[in-house]
Amino acid sequence: MAHKALVFDDRLIDYLEKFGHRESPALRALREETAELPEAVMQITPEQGQFMGFLAKLMGAKKLLEIGVFTGYSALAVMEGLPAESRMLALDISETYTRVAARHWHSAGLQDRIELRIGPATHSLATLLNEKGQRESFDFIFIDADKANYPAYYEAAVRLCRPGGLILIDNLLWSGKVADASQVDPDTETLRAMTLTLRSDSRIDFSLIAVADGIGLARRKT
Repeated sequence: MAHKALVFDDRLIDYLEKFGHRESPALRALREETAELPEAVMQITPEQGQFMGFLAKLMGAKKLLEIGVFTGYSALAVMEGLPAESRMLALDISETYTRVAARHWHSAGLQDRIELRIGPATHSLATLLNEKGQRESFDFIFIDADKANYPAYYEAAVRLCRPGGLILIDNLLWSGKVADASQVDPDTETLRAMTLTLRSDSRIDFSLIAVADGIGLARRKT
């Protein structure tokens, strides 16, 4: 049987936006504020946030890492549903965007459960890898930052993720550009290469799913 996939026309997208997720008042307030920013397209969709939170709950994630925060929607979507003992380390380079994130995390009562580190993520990850007890200790890692450094972020994530833990890599479908051979800009090429790396990496189990802009799921093998 030939492979078939849904065509996401405006009617189906509208249906998913109305009925496909539950969005808390805290998440809605953050999404609406972020929508006023010129860079609002950088925010994940509500259905992606719900999916990520669902996975984190399903695996009982206690120690989480986010590489790329923006205004904090993904961190809030994941952390608001986890038990009080769960903690997240969030890495970003922007003080401006993360001020929005910190304010909304505080409003949601998560200020003591999300630690924010500002600076280039490659530097923050190198520091983290040298901290005692950090390697192979994270249950759940989300990568959604500058695409040029995805390979470096992924390699660090594999070393930080515990056996059986989950790494999520965002934007692997890149609005369909990865499937268009005429698109050869650096970000598109990097994302194509990232998918090939994930598919061939024997250290992980891998699945690429068409949620939002495409999410790569990498489960660190035991």
